[in-house]
Amino acid sequence: MGMIAKLQGNVKDSRLNRLDAISKEVEAELVSRDIGRHSVQVLEAVNTVLFDLRGFKRTSIPLDPKYFYLHSVLNCRCGTAFLFSVIYIEVCQRLGQSLFGIVNGRCVDDPRSMASDLTAKSLQDLDIATNRDIIGIALANLIRVHWRLASRSSPGLMLTSPISQLNKIRKYDIPLRPQDLRLAIAAAERLLILEPHNWKLRRDLGMMLYHIKQYGEAIQELSISMAFASDEEEVKVMKLFVEKLHLLRLISTLESPVNGSDRLTVP
Repeated sequence: MGMIAKLQGNVKDSRLNRLDAISKEVEAELVSRDIGRHSVQVLEAVNTVLFDLRGFKRTSIPLDPKYFYLHSVLNCRCGTAFLFSVIYIEVCQRLGQSLFGIVNGRCVDDPRSMASDLTAKSLQDLDIATNRDIIGIALANLIRVHWRLASRSSPGLMLTSPISQLNKIRKYDIPLRPQDLRLAIAAAERLLILEPHNWKLRRDLGMMLYHIKQYGEAIQELSISMAFASDEEEVKVMKLFVEKLHLLRLISTLESPVNGSDRLTVP
């Protein structure tokens, strides 16, 4: 339950109660079959409860963010392979099966087979992850889905696309959905708490801040990213872009000298 609380923030008791209820149903299923609690047998019982009795299903290429939040998945009974892995972990932990520290989604990656094709050997081959890893994957998924939604009017738009426009001293205006962009930023800021030296993540956060015209914060994150980056060519390109950002920040300040959050002051 500690992992879930970290994933969801302040998780309401009703959401945890749903996981408790699923666990009790799985336990009842095991009792009704009069079988033991070996890993594969528990998996089969979880499959029965989730997919046969409760009608859960998986989505393979989701774009709706509700499939990336645990409380939404428990409500709509449809989600990603990753969050189904989290549900498996939580249910099995409640049944004394600590084996399920897996998050790569392979145990529930195929919506047709669910997890019933697993054997004791294949379980051993799955990746083991800590709660920290799980939270990191969840946040990275949220960054990706919210950026895709934010840039939906420009399919395939990369966060780093403006960097390629170094020959143009202008604001790189793209119609982005502000709510999704801010949610992507929020997820990136939380992921940086876990991965403070991840220079690519800092670069991406800097670019998102640039898109919402927070040039001062964008300059700060890109500058830190350059300090950690190992790719010299990437550093050169970012350095040039940061120079352009300083100019944009100055222009923005001159356009809005009073209300601009990045306004310059003279000591």
